[in-house]
Amino acid sequence: MATTEVALKTVTLQEFKGKVDPDWCPGCGDFGVLAALQKALVELQIQPYNVVTISGIGCSSNLPGYVSTYGMHTLHGRALAVATGVKMANHDLTVVVTGGDGDGFGIGGNHFIHTMRRNVDLLYLAMDNQIYGLTTGQVSPTSRLGMKTKSTPFGSVEGPINPISLALAAGATFIARGFSGDQKHLTDLIKQGIEHKGFSFIDVFSPCVTYNHDNTYPWFKQRVKKLEDDKTYDPSNWLMACERSQIWGEEIPIGKFFERTDLLSLDQAEPVLDSGGPLALRELGIPAEITREFVTELM
Repeated sequence: MATTEVALKTVTLQEFKGKVDPDWCPGCGDFGVLAALQKALVELQIQPYNVVTISGIGCSSNLPGYVSTYGMHTLHGRALAVATGVKMANHDLTVVVTGGDGDGFGIGGNHFIHTMRRNVDLLYLAMDNQIYGLTTGQVSPTSRLGMKTKSTPFGSVEGPINPISLALAAGATFIARGFSGDQKHLTDLIKQGIEHKGFSFIDVFSPCVTYNHDNTYPWFKQRVKKLEDDKTYDPSNWLMACERSQIWGEEIPIGKFFERTDLLSLDQAEPVLDSGGPLALRELGIPAEITREFVTELM
């Protein structure tokens, strides 16, 4: 997914620091995700001007403002749709989508499914805190059964969605789960996701320290187990990945669940992009006066 450069200068971590500081609550798991993404981009030596970070709405969706790349803060649940357009307009770019469980699996659930089906070449980082944090603590698509929140004071009667199982069923070609409390491991997963050619999905446990007192850092730390530590696990085995995706309790698997590399990404499959370079860099092929009239009409 990374762009090939000529005469590259060495990229430092400072170059990926945003112009404004995050306004997340102290201790928010999203700090760890932001740091891991910045480290991954530096370790891969991708130039900031070749990266686009796109988000929807939510606490985690503020991330594009905290990293020095091109970025777009879009509509609630629509980040993947916008990102698809960006990737198809300039398939040389590294496209990273960031958001939360409400934005991505709730209102954005339909886009999530179809972006996976199309195998759009981008990385989707879902900061999953099992709560609606921005709107001060309502039940989300990944909240556990019985969870008490502002919107479910007597406990949620709805079962949670399983993002890993959903991604496996919908056809994502790179599927992983990380934990913001293990930044080194998460950085490695992000690097793998960026380098994968196709749709890469990483569901990141990113604790909300303000509104979710069930799924805390200590709660996750005593449960998460890395798939990489199990030498019998094969991430190319879809059925094995499905079985592991169902494990949730005293042990919760994190790491790379699944990867396949034999499927063309959407930009590879689109004949228009076979030659001539990215659409955004081609000659428009329309008379200048027609272009001006069109832009004037839109404005």
